[in-house]
Amino acid sequence: MHKFDFKNGQVTYYRKFIKTDAYVRAMTEKRVVITEFGTFAYPDPCKNIFSRFFSYFKGVEVTDNCLVNVFPIGEDFYAVTETNFITKVNTDTLETLKKVDICNYVNINGMTAHPHIERDGTVYNIGNCMGKGASLAYNIVKIPPTQKDKSDPIEKIKVVVQIPSAERFKPSYVHSFGMSGNYFVFVETPVKINLLKFLSAWSVRGSNYMDCFESNENQGTLFHIATKEPGEYIDRKYKGAAIGMFHHINTYEDDGFIVVDLCGWKGFEFVYNYLWMANMRANWDEVKKAAMMAPQPEVRRYVIPLDIHKEEQGKNLVSLPYTTATATMHADGTIWLEPEVLFSGPRQAFEFPQINYKKYGGKNYTYAYGLGLNHFIPDRICKLNVKTKETWVWQEPDSYPSEPLFVQTPDGIDEDDGVLLTIVVAPGTQRPGFLLILNAKDMSEIARAEVECTMPVTFHGMYKP
Repeated sequence: MHKFDFKNGQVTYYRKFIKTDAYVRAMTEKRVVITEFGTFAYPDPCKNIFSRFFSYFKGVEVTDNCLVNVFPIGEDFYAVTETNFITKVNTDTLETLKKVDICNYVNINGMTAHPHIERDGTVYNIGNCMGKGASLAYNIVKIPPTQKDKSDPIEKIKVVVQIPSAERFKPSYVHSFGMSGNYFVFVETPVKINLLKFLSAWSVRGSNYMDCFESNENQGTLFHIATKEPGEYIDRKYKGAAIGMFHHINTYEDDGFIVVDLCGWKGFEFVYNYLWMANMRANWDEVKKAAMMAPQPEVRRYVIPLDIHKEEQGKNLVSLPYTTATATMHADGTIWLEPEVLFSGPRQAFEFPQINYKKYGGKNYTYAYGLGLNHFIPDRICKLNVKTKETWVWQEPDSYPSEPLFVQTPDGIDEDDGVLLTIVVAPGTQRPGFLLILNAKDMSEIARAEVECTMPVTFHGMYKP
C-alpha cells in the first residue's frame, strides 16, 4: 500500500505490505501458497504427489491478496481485491487491522473493487452468487453509512436486487457496474468464468483464475437494468454486440433514457492480453511487443430507453439530440443497442477513467480523465470532453503514469476546477518515480514529488481529505 502525505507544504511517501494471509504465508514458506489471479500456488515440497492430490479435496482456498483498490466503509477504510475477502487498514500508519469475509454477512461469492459511494457514505457493490434453483445470479448489495450507535456498517449489509445470469454455470467476469440516481446498470459481457475449470484450478495440474476465463461471443453483450428504491429487476432484453469491458465511466438519466459511458473493446482477445500483461506473465520487452498486437479500447456511449412501446419496432428509440447512439426494437422484443464512440484512435486509447465523482457521479457530466494507452502501454494522462470529444494530454518521454485521481478545488464552481494526482514510474531509466500534480483544466504541471526508490505501477486508489 502506498501513500503520499501532504502537510505544511511538504510531501512524504510511505509504503507498507498489507499483512494478508496470502502475504504472511508466502513470506513464511518462501513460496506462493495461495493461488492468485495470474499465479498458481507452488506445491509444498514436503508433500508427495498423493498428499497433494488429496489436499485438493479440502476445498478451494481463495486469496485475500488485496492489491486492487482501497475505499471507505463508514469511518473505516478497506483494501480490496475481487474476492469475498476485504482487509481493514489504518490509512495513517498503513498498518493491517483485520480481515473480513463478506460471505459471513450476505450471499455473494466476491465483490468488485469498484463500488459506488453516495454522498452520505452509503456503499453499493455487485458480485456473483448462487441464485434461485441453484443457478448463478448477480447480487447488488448495499452497505449503510456510519451508524449512530457506532456499530460496524458491514454487519448491516444487505442484498437490494438480484440480476439473473445468461448462463447457469458460467458467470460473466464482473469488474464494475453503473449507477445513476434511480437505476443500476449491469453490463453482462461474453467474457466468462468456467466454474468447472475454476473448481479444478487447485488440482495437481496447477492453474489460476486467469486460466478459467473463456469467451462466448455468440451471447453478445446484455444490459441489465434494476431500480434502486425499491430494488427491482426490470425484465427487459437490452442487447448489443460482443465487447470486453472493465471500467464504467459514468451513468446518468436524461429525459426517459439511461446514458451509459464505458471503456470497451471488440471481442475477448484484448481482455485476455490485458490480464496476461497486467499480471506480469512477461518481461517488459515482451509486454511492449504483445501490446503492439492488441486492439485498442474505446470510450463508448450506450443509451437505454425506458419508455418502450411494441408498435415502435424497427425505429430508433433514442431521441436525445446530442448523441448518435441508437436503440432499435427487434421482432422478438429485444432492444438492440449501438453505441456512439466518444474516443478512439489507431495508436491511442483511454482507460482507468475518473470523473469529478463527488459532484457528477450519476449525473449529466462533461469531463472524464484517464490513462492514455499507446498500444496498451500507459504513457500519458488524457482529459476528454464527452460532449465535444475534445482532448487534452500530459506526456513525458519514458514516463508511465497511473490512474489519475481528480481532487476538486474546495471552493471550485466549474466541473473541472481541481487537480489530478497520478504516480509516474520510469522503468529502465535512472530517473526516480514521482507523484505528479496536474491542473485539471488545461493539464499543465503544477508540481511533482520525486521518490528515490523503485515504485511499482499501481492499479487504483483514492484521495482522503
